[in-house]
Amino acid sequence: MVVTLDERIADRLRRNDYRDWRDKVTATGGCAQPIRLNGAWELRSLDGARVLAQLGGDVMVPCGNRRASVCSACSDQYAADAFHLMRAGLSGGSKGVPVAVAEKPRVFATLTAPSFGAVHNRATTAGGKARPCSGCGQFHHEDDPRIGAAVDPDRYDYVGAVLWQAHAGKLWHRFTIAVRRALARSVGLTVRDFGNHARVSYAKVAEYQRRGLVHFHAVMRIDGPEGSDDPAPAWATAELLDQAVRAAARVVLVESHRPDGTVLDLVWGAQVDVRPIRAASADQVEEAGAVSDAKLAAYVAKYATKGTGARDTPDRSIRSQLDIDHLRVSPHHRRMIQAAWDLGDLGFYTDLNLRKWAHMLGFRGHFLTKSKHYSTTFKRIREDRRAYRAAEVLDRLGLDAESVLVVNDWAYAGSGYADDAERELATALGERLRAQRQRNYTEETA
Repeated sequence: MVVTLDERIADRLRRNDYRDWRDKVTATGGCAQPIRLNGAWELRSLDGARVLAQLGGDVMVPCGNRRASVCSACSDQYAADAFHLMRAGLSGGSKGVPVAVAEKPRVFATLTAPSFGAVHNRATTAGGKARPCSGCGQFHHEDDPRIGAAVDPDRYDYVGAVLWQAHAGKLWHRFTIAVRRALARSVGLTVRDFGNHARVSYAKVAEYQRRGLVHFHAVMRIDGPEGSDDPAPAWATAELLDQAVRAAARVVLVESHRPDGTVLDLVWGAQVDVRPIRAASADQVEEAGAVSDAKLAAYVAKYATKGTGARDTPDRSIRSQLDIDHLRVSPHHRRMIQAAWDLGDLGFYTDLNLRKWAHMLGFRGHFLTKSKHYSTTFKRIREDRRAYRAAEVLDRLGLDAESVLVVNDWAYAGSGYADDAERELATALGERLRAQRQRNYTEETA
C-alpha cells in the first residue's frame, strides 16, 4: 500500500523521539539543511579528573548558508549579523565602537557597472509613472522577465560584462586608494602623509542588478589615523568625502584583455550616487538628499543575503557543460554563465577561476566586506554569540567558566533530514520561527 506524505508526517509526529527531534530543529532556527553530528560534550574539572556535566548522542547544527534561496533560517542569522556589524560602524555604542562615530563625516555611496549594451528596463517619472523602455519602446511590468535582458543579445558584450564582474573586487580596491589620494590632494597633504592625519573606513555590500551585474553600496567614514576611536581631523567634512568619492570613481581603472589580446579598460559606470549620512533619526532611507543611520544598517544588510538577482540561476558551482545545458535559466543569464565558462577554459584567464564562479555570473568577491577599523567582524559577533550561549549553560549548572574544561568530540554524520516528512515538518517549524524573528527584527529596527 502506498503511504501518502500526510500519513508519513502523522507517523513522524507520533514517534517517541519527536519532541527531541523538534527541539533540535528549533535549536538550529529551522535550518533547511542542518549538519548532523554524533559524539559528546563534557564539562570537566580543571584537573580533568571529574566529569561535571555531559551530553552525548546526535545533534544538529545550522548549515550557515547566507542565501535566502538556500536556507531562510541561516540567511536571517547572516542578515542579523550584517545589520549589527553595519549599525555598530554607523551609530557606535556597541561592539566596541564608540558613539562618537555618529558625528564623523560619513557618506552612503553607490557605484554601478558600466553599460555593455542596451537592456530592457522599466523607467519611471519623478511621480512614479511608468515610462516606455529606452531599448524597445514598450512598457514593461515590474515583474516582466525581460527586464535586465539584452535588447540585442548578439550585440551585447557578454565577454566584457563577465570580465568586468570578475575584476569588480580589484576595481573597488583601487577605488578606495583613489579616494584617499583625492582627499589628500584636497587638503594639501601628500599621499604618504595622509595616513598620519586620517583614515577612510568603510563597509560595502554587493547587490546584483536585474541585468546580472553587481553594484556596490558603501558606508564610508573619515576617522582619525587610529580608526574609530580617533577623532576625525578638523578639515574633514562629508562634502569633502563626497567630492573625493566622485573624483575617484571617475578616474579609477583596471586593465584587462579580451581573448584576442585587445586591451579592455574596466571602469565604474556613469551612475554614481553619494549622499551624506546624518545622525538624526528618520523613518526610512530617503530617495534623495541626506540619509539617516537609524535605518541605513537594515537597508544595506538586506542585500547581504541576496543571490545573483537572477531568480533562476543556480546556488552552487557549475561542474560541466552538461550542467549549463540543463539549467532552467533565462537566455540572458545563460549567455553570461556560458561566457564565464568559456573564458574559464582559456589559459589567459586562469587566475580568475571563472569556471568556479560561472554560477555567480563571474563575480568572485564577498558580498559584504569592510575595512579593518570600520566596526567589529562577523567572527567576533559569532564568537560573542557562542560565548553567550555557553555562559547560559554554565549558569544553569551553577558553574563558573574559569573553573571548568570544555571537551568536545563530534563527528560528521550527514546533512539534511531523513525524508520528505521531516523536511515538511522542519519547513513548517522554520516558517513559524522566521515569523517570530521578523517580528523581533521589526521591533529592533523601528
